[in-house]
Amino acid sequence: MPELPEVETVVRSLAPHLVGRRIVRAEFTSRFVTPGDRRKLAGRVSGRRIRNVARRGKFILITLDEGMLVVHLGMTGQLRLDGDASEHTYGLIELDDGMLRYQDPRQFGRIEWNPKRIAKLGPEPLEISLEEFSRRMRARKSRVKPLLLNQQFLAGVGNIYADEALFAAGIHPLAIAPRLSAARAARLHQAIRDVLTLAIEHRGSSISDYVDAAGQRGNFQVLHQVYGREGEPCPNCGTPIRKIVAGGRGTHFCPRCQKR
Repeated sequence: MPELPEVETVVRSLAPHLVGRRIVRAEFTSRFVTPGDRRKLAGRVSGRRIRNVARRGKFILITLDEGMLVVHLGMTGQLRLDGDASEHTYGLIELDDGMLRYQDPRQFGRIEWNPKRIAKLGPEPLEISLEEFSRRMRARKSRVKPLLLNQQFLAGVGNIYADEALFAAGIHPLAIAPRLSAARAARLHQAIRDVLTLAIEHRGSSISDYVDAAGQRGNFQVLHQVYGREGEPCPNCGTPIRKIVAGGRGTHFCPRCQKR
């Protein structure tokens, strides 16, 4: 699933081409991607002008002169400015200059109008202060990896970057979050910021379907220290990377470098 760095990259590749454009017409064809009345949604956005394109957590916010279209890419969703429609194209937005297509083979993504769940998202991980991060962590009775995946705790961190940040901070994914010392919480706060910032610089991780709006892949996957490297040597100590399940997700870590 595209996480904060991938969604940020998509937004940056979309914004110069969308802001200021008028939507001539729209068409949505998947009851999974666009639940509810698809014709009504198409009518709502048609004729509107795009004022802004931004990211909130893993969501893409397309602000119009009235209302907001919100896109979540799910597992395999793509917003593309290039190419032709395919059998997996479930959204077409014709602009006064160009075309925006939503493609999603697995149809786990969502295109919605002003969804209420945006208001329930936690703070942005690149903006939250150490004090607020530590306070929120102490308030949750949870193991640290599942907590990082909780979008009401932090918005945008997913499986890849939780694993990478915990490795960078030297913290075991099953450590109890409120029991972390102040120093370890500070290391994790900084590691999250550092890992996400570096991943954005490398335009995200292209592991399966993720590409930006121009169809370009990211390259942060070549810098992964633990994610997807089960059985390979830890880059720090040489111990084989282990994979367990934490919070219902496959979780990669070094059993020697990451302490509970």
